[in-house]
Amino acid sequence: MKIKDILAPESMIMSLKATNKEDAVKEMADLEVKTGIVNDEDEFIKSIWARENESTTGIGDGIAMPHARNKTINKARVLFAKSEKGIDYNSLDGQPVHLFFMITAPDGADNTHLEALAKLSGLLIDPDLVSALKEAQTPEEVIQLFEDAEKQKDAAKKAEKEQAASASETKKEEKPLIVGVTACINGIAHTYMAQEALIKAGKKRGVDVRIETNGSEGVKDKLTADEISRAQGVVIASDKKVDMPRFDGKPLISRPVVDGINKPDELIDNILNSKASVYHSNGEKSSDDGDNAKEGVWGSIYKNLMNGVSHMLPFVIGGGILMAISFIVENYAGGPKSPAFIFLNNAGNMAFAFMVPILSGYIAESIGDLPALMPGFVGGFMATVYSGAYGGAYVANVVTNAKSPAGFLGGLASGFIAGYLVVGLKKLFAKLPKSLEGMKPMLIYPILSLLFIALIMYYIVNPVFSAVNFAITNFLNQMGTGNLAVLTTILAAMMSIDMGGPFNKAAYVFASGAFANDPHSTVAAVMMAAVMVGGMVPPFATAIGTTFFKNKYTLDERRAGLTNWILGFSFITEGAIPFAAADPGHVLPSCIIGSAVGGALVGIWHIGVPAPHGGLWVSPLANHIVLYFVATLIGSIVAGVILGLWKKPVNQQEDK
Repeated sequence: MKIKDILAPESMIMSLKATNKEDAVKEMADLEVKTGIVNDEDEFIKSIWARENESTTGIGDGIAMPHARNKTINKARVLFAKSEKGIDYNSLDGQPVHLFFMITAPDGADNTHLEALAKLSGLLIDPDLVSALKEAQTPEEVIQLFEDAEKQKDAAKKAEKEQAASASETKKEEKPLIVGVTACINGIAHTYMAQEALIKAGKKRGVDVRIETNGSEGVKDKLTADEISRAQGVVIASDKKVDMPRFDGKPLISRPVVDGINKPDELIDNILNSKASVYHSNGEKSSDDGDNAKEGVWGSIYKNLMNGVSHMLPFVIGGGILMAISFIVENYAGGPKSPAFIFLNNAGNMAFAFMVPILSGYIAESIGDLPALMPGFVGGFMATVYSGAYGGAYVANVVTNAKSPAGFLGGLASGFIAGYLVVGLKKLFAKLPKSLEGMKPMLIYPILSLLFIALIMYYIVNPVFSAVNFAITNFLNQMGTGNLAVLTTILAAMMSIDMGGPFNKAAYVFASGAFANDPHSTVAAVMMAAVMVGGMVPPFATAIGTTFFKNKYTLDERRAGLTNWILGFSFITEGAIPFAAADPGHVLPSCIIGSAVGGALVGIWHIGVPAPHGGLWVSPLANHIVLYFVATLIGSIVAGVILGLWKKPVNQQEDK
């Protein structure tokens, strides 16, 4: 399939009217719907923003490539749009974007479509083509430019193959070779642009560069064992996991995929100048010096923690809500001997019994890969059912006693300990003879990791964290109204600081961790109510603002505000992200103030919701149903009014 098959004159905007990122996405999405490429605009825009929230698709040099792949898309297509003045798109180089390529691919897109998309992405590395596109005046001119560039590239590839076929094997061996892998989360554009940029950087230096891509169409140009063996070094430009053990013993640089696009010369030079660290598949990773390494350490801790939390949350939410419903049944429909209560309560308790082991196991797996999963699970299980060497014996009934003194905090500790324990074991046995390699995953790692994690948990972690956990629980349970209000105010405010980022996650994990340790705790229920109120305020605030201060918002913003009534009701804070991204200076402070007010009221009124999610849908579980609504309403009104009064009317903003 040729590039012209995914370009069409009707899918081009030669002069964008939009002046900001949100309006640009909306204007392009409107055309996608009008031309029949997309059948659900709201879902499509959500997919675009979900990708933008992972990392901007403004790749620099005046280019942005927003893209999505989901069931709302009918066919593979590239929408081309041009802005004469340029739009601030939060690009990696901080420069305005003039050329937009909105890439759409349906869930069932075949490989021919995806290959055409990949080829188009690769062509955009050419600065001459980019300059010509900026000067193009008609859709037909744009298509012709891509056709000419495609022909030139195909001819160049054909010449390279013929030259390679005629070259002797000896000559091939003499030429330096660098191999690598490029991959991004969606695998539609960045993967192939990074591949093209690295290959070009190698050509300028007289170096062969072979890049394996891991994109939407699967692994392409797969590296052979011979190529890896001959390679002088390895460049990994990826935002997701790749097959790493095959690069054992090679100088290796690992960076985000955008560095492969924007810094290919630096990556290739680092390999050629022997600045890359040697990678070992026993857990040692290459790293950069200075501030980058420091940021990498904290980023790694956060990534490992979130891997455990994301796997744990379904157990918390499912188990917690079923248990909460069982309490309603107990109080209003049959009492503690009711079959419905017994069934729901047992189902919830069973989910809770797995919660801490799941958290621990997947933290460990993120650090030490598959061999760390088992000791991570066992360590988390011990945090759940053992009280330790100095405080008691094994608790036999796991389901009804799944809250040991070590609990949630002990599970966190066991996950990191088990993960780095396996990393240490890999280093310790790295020089084992090759004939004994098969013993490591099947015998050495399981036995030693289990032995050591059991000893550490029984004699160190559980005794220590039993004291810590007891102190925290005791402190929370003895909190007066004033202190509790301070805590709920802080937790609720944190939910609005970054709306789904580290602050938001930290507040939610703290509250859900206390709830996980003791679902019957009244203080834990109050903290859960506080984070839910704090998380509901931002979408409600923007909905209130767009409803009652219409002159402060564009028509598109007012339409988006309508959906935030539902998102707010459902405790989906992310509904406010487009507003915060477009105007962070006004939206974030207003929402933080409103969330803090709502959280303070939760603490003052001792509003408790014994459920870890659900927003106002789980209000029947609250101890003060009306006050739960009132706290949410007051916080949202405060934020919405501040935001409405603070923002300037739309016409003033545009004049400015």
